[in-house]
Amino acid sequence: MPVMKPPRVGQHAFVAKRAVSPLNAALALLLFGSGAASLVYQLLWIKQLSLVVGVEVYAVTMAVSAFFGGLAVGGAWLGRKADDLQRPLRLYALLEVAVAILAVATTVALTHSAAAFALLEQRVGWLAWLLPFVLVGVPAVAMGGTLPVLVRAAARGSVARTGGRLYAANTAGAIAGVLAAPFLLLPVLGVQGSAWAAASINGLAAALALVIDRRIALPAPPAKEKQAGASPSARLALALYAVAGGIALGYEVVWSQTVVQFMSTRAFAFSVMLAVYLLGLMAGSAIYARFADRVRDGWLAFGVLIALAGFVALLQVSLLGDWLPTLQTQASNLTMAITGSRLAAMCARFAVAASAIVLLPTLFLGAAFPAVLRLSAHQQSAGRNVGLALALNTLGGIAGTALTGFVLVPAFGLVHSLALLAMAASVVGLLAVFAGSVQRPRLRWSVALVAVASLAVAALTPAQKLADLLAQGRGGEVTYYEESRGGTVAVLAQGQGEQRFHRLYIQGVSNSGDTLPSLRYMRLQALLPLIIHRGEPHSALVIGFGTGITAGALSQYPGLSTRVCAELLPAVVRAVPQFQGNYRAGSDGGLEIRLRDGRRELLASTQTYDMITLEPPPPSAAGVVNLYSRDFYQLAARRLAPDGVVAQWWPIPTQNDEDSRAMVRAFLDAFPHATLWTTELHEMLLIGSNQPIELDAARIERRFNQPSVAKALGEVGIASPAALLATWMGDRDSLERYAGKAAPVTDDRPNIEYATWVRRNELVRVLPELVAVRNEPRVQGASPELIAAMHHQRDLLFTFYAAGLAAYQGDREHWSQALELVLQADGQNPYYRWIAGGGP
Repeated sequence: MPVMKPPRVGQHAFVAKRAVSPLNAALALLLFGSGAASLVYQLLWIKQLSLVVGVEVYAVTMAVSAFFGGLAVGGAWLGRKADDLQRPLRLYALLEVAVAILAVATTVALTHSAAAFALLEQRVGWLAWLLPFVLVGVPAVAMGGTLPVLVRAAARGSVARTGGRLYAANTAGAIAGVLAAPFLLLPVLGVQGSAWAAASINGLAAALALVIDRRIALPAPPAKEKQAGASPSARLALALYAVAGGIALGYEVVWSQTVVQFMSTRAFAFSVMLAVYLLGLMAGSAIYARFADRVRDGWLAFGVLIALAGFVALLQVSLLGDWLPTLQTQASNLTMAITGSRLAAMCARFAVAASAIVLLPTLFLGAAFPAVLRLSAHQQSAGRNVGLALALNTLGGIAGTALTGFVLVPAFGLVHSLALLAMAASVVGLLAVFAGSVQRPRLRWSVALVAVASLAVAALTPAQKLADLLAQGRGGEVTYYEESRGGTVAVLAQGQGEQRFHRLYIQGVSNSGDTLPSLRYMRLQALLPLIIHRGEPHSALVIGFGTGITAGALSQYPGLSTRVCAELLPAVVRAVPQFQGNYRAGSDGGLEIRLRDGRRELLASTQTYDMITLEPPPPSAAGVVNLYSRDFYQLAARRLAPDGVVAQWWPIPTQNDEDSRAMVRAFLDAFPHATLWTTELHEMLLIGSNQPIELDAARIERRFNQPSVAKALGEVGIASPAALLATWMGDRDSLERYAGKAAPVTDDRPNIEYATWVRRNELVRVLPELVAVRNEPRVQGASPELIAAMHHQRDLLFTFYAAGLAAYQGDREHWSQALELVLQADGQNPYYRWIAGGGP
């Protein structure tokens, strides 16, 4: 390919335009790949940082801020360097190589950093944070320089037009990366493999940049005139853009808690929302860049864009109603009819919700980037100006995220926080049009009208808007609602009469409740492992407070001198008085509640326990797989006292059969001794230990017959030691047959989080598989009467389960017959009666 020479000064304009067009297309392709790789790294590191510093919102925000801080430093520093280079593409290629090497090294280092961070935190306090800051911040510096360096290489006239187009290309790549990570890379390659895949993109971009540098001669950088620095007008534009960055990231904090009640806590939902967010930025930047040079008044355009973004963000939340779930259902049904994929149908629901709340405001925010470049950037210093704009906007975003998440939302709630952000955006817009060199003064008042409209919408939107939407969508009456820094926590009273109950919603998603079936499995979750313990248990740790039922049940077991519960959200603890059957766990002076995530609790403390019982959200929820992986089980095993046991809640219907097998395999890999118990139709309980798990009849009967224990279990349908033993499903041999050759869930291969959408009625598939591998328990010293009673109770229980499966399959006749048999034999059992009262 012949070298393309730069156009001579004075050459006709259309020749210059033709000469740089292939270059701009090639540079856009480079930034597309760079953006895709960067978002893959960002998602990987956020996931890994949750294992290192925990998933508590302060910790995650601080860790992620290191990444964005690195981007800001890289943009400001490397953009300035690029302006002095004759061959900026060589610097770009070097940056891509540096990103590839450093990013893979960071991914590997983060895998082994959790224990080191915990140790450093104990010994040097806050200085331990230098570890994650350096690990994610250093490669981010190189990432931050890629866009300003390429704008310097491409800018041959309007920096706003060129910068806007390249920013759009970089954002388009980010969209590809944010979708590729959960839908393709992580399920197939895992964390380390995904990092290598992203690094290969960086390597290809570096190679392509060098090819372009050799084959296309770039024009020499424009001659620089001596300048005293940026003009006051440019400094004002950059300062306002920095504030706008803080406001924009504040919107994202509010949106993340607003949109989720119309979506899910699955990783797919988060990725779709982020993709829509980036799509708006990309489209807005591309559209404005196309017309940037035709805008007569750049200050007015910039001010209007910032103010409108806030107004529209607030207006869309105020208009939310039943129309959105209806539209989501229509989109889901249409997608299902076309694709036949439940995952695609659910993603369509997510995309509709995200588009309704996020897309339009981000169009305006995306357009603000080329708009501010027109006000602050010049061809002579394109790299410096673009890098500085990105850096200041990023730093503003860090501050805005912290201010909104930690101050505004806890103090004012989501709706009022969004209103404050919209008003702040209006102030930024007003400053732009009144302080800037406005050519048409009369149009200044258009921004003032936007500010007045924002104020009016804020006044007309009730603070409890989202709580009302939750009640309408889920059915029931809100009895507790708090918009906290870590997420929205709500309690809804649902059902009628004797079957009235309360249900806990976190981020709009149901977590648990105090129905009798829930009471049953949660009390068994606490008491069953203690009753079968081969030693004398004195200490217990519950991971996940929730309704407080599991943690509260510990108080009914005499002899426990240490009772600890690790809970992530303070608002969940404050909501616990709403629930029945938890023995007032929230005000129990003997229960120590530690506000941190369970994994950090085990990492940061060497305390050991006779029992650790795990009741986090289902494993398919985003981030929760951290508490279902082989690595976590191995950590839990190291925190067991001699003869200690770990009890893992296993919800059957929340993931597909193959994913349940992977979870069981992870458990078996960590614990040489394991048993399986059924605590409710929909729930199982895995119990693992480093020592053999022995069932001693005399010990079990003695512990069960303690008055407080017998009463707690009798209230949920476990009236005798025989009924307790009837919940046995199998030992390690049974579990091995079920798990088969499934690959275990690990920190590096968290496939259960990225598995396809759960099939309908998966319970009907999984429960029979577990029944098929069931075997007889070996109960030492059991009398013939105990064995006979156990068999009788087991027959009743599994006849009842058969009735439940028939109900799921729509076989009302079989359901009715099986349930009638159960009620004739044990009609006073509260568990059976509760289900019978509800019907199929």
